[in-house]
Amino acid sequence: MSIIKLTAHCTDYIWGGNRLREEYGKVMDSDKIAESWELSCHKDGQSVVATGEYAGKNLSEYIAAKGNAVLGTNCERFEYFPILIKLIDAKDNLSVQVHPSNDYAMRVEGEYGKTEMWYIVDCNEGAELLYGFKHEISKEEFAERIQNNTLLEVTNNVPVHKGDVFFIEAGTLHAIGKGILIAEIQQNSNTTYRIYDYGRVGADGKPRPLHIEKACEVTELVPPKYPTTAQGNPEAVNGGTKTLLRSCEYFNVNKAELDGTMTFTADSKSFNSILVLDGECTVTAGDEAVNAKKGDSIFVDAGTGDYTVSGKGELIISDII
Repeated sequence: MSIIKLTAHCTDYIWGGNRLREEYGKVMDSDKIAESWELSCHKDGQSVVATGEYAGKNLSEYIAAKGNAVLGTNCERFEYFPILIKLIDAKDNLSVQVHPSNDYAMRVEGEYGKTEMWYIVDCNEGAELLYGFKHEISKEEFAERIQNNTLLEVTNNVPVHKGDVFFIEAGTLHAIGKGILIAEIQQNSNTTYRIYDYGRVGADGKPRPLHIEKACEVTELVPPKYPTTAQGNPEAVNGGTKTLLRSCEYFNVNKAELDGTMTFTADSKSFNSILVLDGECTVTAGDEAVNAKKGDSIFVDAGTGDYTVSGKGELIISDII
């Protein structure tokens, strides 16, 4: 077996809504679902195999049972599983935060840092997110503005639209705004330094902890380096169109607009991850076939070779380069 469907690990952060439950079929015993971790080998929550002989095993157990060859040779340079893929439903604003680099995170937190990419799946009219600074500021000004609650006066707020792409390098100040649904492809890390949280309290009635000292050490105090667009233009292929959203040293992400049958390849270099954002499809390799619908996540083993995806919908295809 080389194609498996995954069940996501879900979280219920205070800013989440219910779109992931109502529109994407996610299941969690909570009032809200903030995130679904669609492809995860992280200790804080793993996706679970939903189909085939390995059903019920988490993704780490599946890889252990089949061997690291299912990941591909491009994953050998990483100390552990390299990426984590999520759906994020921000009914309210997320905190203003930053993620550290690999060097800092490994030294201080014992895991990778976090560079990530956001694809705006949907958003309310007028929705915005925070992305870096309007202009470069000093460390002294950064610390002072955090202290006197004027940080938002110098941050860069960006209106968002469905289909926008944001590349958030480690060290980039950021915050997802309310009314935005995002597909996030990131390094396999759960380290976040919270800087400002709008005075909110957690479930225990206490303010959520901030991480000011660490944030001051890792934040790049400059405007964002990357445009808020995909890297490539839509390319017509048999069965639909394909667009390169982002390629970096950690992951390669494409969007496929499927209308028929498209062919992809999971060679010996990397597994493929398929996240179905809309519609329905069937993923087929040889005599294997897995049906998928909106909200489903499919893992295709490295070495599977050519496989087809048939149907109509919008897909995010990720691999390791």
